[in-house]
Amino acid sequence: MTIRGILFDKDGTLLDYDATWVPINRKAARLVANGDDRLAMELLRLGGQDDGSATVASGSVLAAGTTVELAALWARHAPAHGFADLTAALDDIFQREGAVHAAPVSGLVDTLRRLETQGLILGVATSDSEAGALATLEPFDVLQYFDFVAGYDSGFGPKPEPGMVLAFCRAAGLSPEEVMVVGDNRHDMEMGARGKVGLRVGVLTGTSRHEELAPLADHVLTNIAEIIGLIQRVEGG
Repeated sequence: MTIRGILFDKDGTLLDYDATWVPINRKAARLVANGDDRLAMELLRLGGQDDGSATVASGSVLAAGTTVELAALWARHAPAHGFADLTAALDDIFQREGAVHAAPVSGLVDTLRRLETQGLILGVATSDSEAGALATLEPFDVLQYFDFVAGYDSGFGPKPEPGMVLAFCRAAGLSPEEVMVVGDNRHDMEMGARGKVGLRVGVLTGTSRHEELAPLADHVLTNIAEIIGLIQRVEGG
């Protein structure tokens, strides 16, 4: 097997999920609740965030959904906001606050640099908006390593549909069998399976545990820094 391209999820894969998004989710919930703390806590609970432990449940809307899905959920419980306006407001706060709170996973820059040096084509497929993806990655000077960045609003469909995988393959001139999908959630692994990629790799820097990813992934790694060794083992074997 030869891997020529890697399509990364963003949050929980390139960025530490809890450090980045728990405070942003709080701000978003308070905004939607118009300062009603009880409603804000209920919105977080519905979205999958336990604010007491400052964690987000694997597979929840906050962990794996798009802004559209979150707005649809929260609009039912905060009727003062229309769905379209709420979607736009959430995209805006996620983009602005993401640029402030984004926390990279350990070894992010070095890992991407080494992968690019090895000739791999790199891309990002996120449930965030495309603008949000660019805003949260820009502070770490890593956009130079990516030939493809797609969000839920880029026109390729949301996860777990395979559209972002297929768009990456077209942009990179690769077949799906030459691509590795890396992510921290079930949606990422399902997207890879539907896109018929060569390898599906789960990482534990997000909201999912090993036992949640293992049935869906070909490999589960502690973090993306282990990808370099994995490629050597897979291609060497």
